[in-house]
Amino acid sequence: MKFSTNISSFNVFTCHNFRWFSTLPSKPPPSLPWISPLLFLKTTPSKPDPPTKTPSTSEKHKRKPKYISHEYAISLIKRERDPQRALEIFNKVSDQNGFNHNSPTYSVILDKLARSKKFQAVDAVLHQMTYETCKFHEGIFLILMKHFSKSSLHERVLDMFYAIPKIVQQKPSLKAISTCLNLLVDSNQVDLVRRCLVNLKKNLNLEPNTCIFNIFVKYHCKNGDLDSAFQVVEEMKKSKTSYPNLITYSTLMSGLCESGRLEDAINLFEEMVSKDQILPDALTYNVLINGFCRMGKVDRAKKIMEFMKKNGCNPNLFNYSALMNGLCKEGKLEEAKEILREMKCIGLKPDAVNYTTLIDSFCRAGRIRDAMELLEEMKEKDCRADTVVLNVVLGGLCRHGMIEEALQMLYKLPSEGVYLNNGSYRIVLNFLCKEGDLGKAIELLCFMLRRGFIPHFATSNELLIRLCEAGKAADAVMALCGLAEMGFKPEPNSWSALIELICRDRKLLPAFKLVDELSLAQL
Repeated sequence: MKFSTNISSFNVFTCHNFRWFSTLPSKPPPSLPWISPLLFLKTTPSKPDPPTKTPSTSEKHKRKPKYISHEYAISLIKRERDPQRALEIFNKVSDQNGFNHNSPTYSVILDKLARSKKFQAVDAVLHQMTYETCKFHEGIFLILMKHFSKSSLHERVLDMFYAIPKIVQQKPSLKAISTCLNLLVDSNQVDLVRRCLVNLKKNLNLEPNTCIFNIFVKYHCKNGDLDSAFQVVEEMKKSKTSYPNLITYSTLMSGLCESGRLEDAINLFEEMVSKDQILPDALTYNVLINGFCRMGKVDRAKKIMEFMKKNGCNPNLFNYSALMNGLCKEGKLEEAKEILREMKCIGLKPDAVNYTTLIDSFCRAGRIRDAMELLEEMKEKDCRADTVVLNVVLGGLCRHGMIEEALQMLYKLPSEGVYLNNGSYRIVLNFLCKEGDLGKAIELLCFMLRRGFIPHFATSNELLIRLCEAGKAADAVMALCGLAEMGFKPEPNSWSALIELICRDRKLLPAFKLVDELSLAQL
């Protein structure tokens, strides 16, 4: 090896020098032009000019580093996936002369670190902010509150709220207060809420307003304690700084409907309109429509919808969806289909959820053709059919014995660019195994494995056992080998059934070969 290396080095050296020698001029250069010495006598001798320094190649290509602005720094941090690398960028740009971080750059790095749950780094950056002279905005801390709440670090939510006056140098806004309280209430952190309110009253001299009261109304309604919720409303009416508004009443009505107290919800609705002169919006109406539909009183829900239209409040997509769900649960499919037509007539575009609700109801009712028509309508209306609605249709086809149509969908849709998930194939394969149609089950299994999908563990074992019971040793071996390559390990029952079948036919050599292949597949 050393000898060959030296020869190759010698060859390279020789070729390089040969090229260098070949560039030398073959003739001597021409003589320089003659200059009279008298010219030098006319002038006093002076020092010759210093030779001009020719810049080297590296100096020619060396450029002044580009100055990174705040906007460009934000862009770099946002694009960086690695939070550690993002922090390095954040620190590196601050080394530039004349560069100081501002509120937006701090906001983007804190958001990046908090999303990645690098809370120790978050604390370090927050500490650095206390030494900055730029003006900060409280929005940074609202973002951090939400991240800490998602990570169940509820004490840290309060810490971020208390940091606002220290770093932002101003009192927390109403938005900051409501964000903090909402996050704590949604997490059932009542003690922390009380602590926060005491702090607000003591340090900021802040009395609870309508927004803060509404948070407590929501909390009590969420826990089913409606009496306490109504007590809070009574306190609101006595307070000088607050009074119940539309959100208050909508929250109370939702709690009443959840508890099945529909008549009380209607009475409260009438009190809101007649006594407090508060006009309901589409969200308020939706609370009542949803409530009556859930309790199986769709006719009352339809009357609320009619009342809504007569009083100048146009129903939105959510109102129609709630009513459609109620009609489908009652089995009133034609009326539900009519709701879909009405939505399209007034310019509302039904979404995938609306179509899925109807298609599922038609499939359960055995009206597969109607379901397939709706699926085609989705395509025509550019409403993308997701895997949920496709699996609903596949399940309906299988339940009603239309297995050929289901298989055709499985084989055709991927070539049309439609995504199917593992569940799509499992639905049909489970049905084939259950019905004992082993030939089509094997074909579908091969198709699944080619596309990288593996059946459910129980389904795979059931298929192997059924193939052995039917005496299809070759198909069982082929299925087992294909599954093993995907990481499948058969149950002892499936394995013993297959070995017993092979040994019964006195084919011991294939049995040994199978063991070897499976051993290699598991490596």
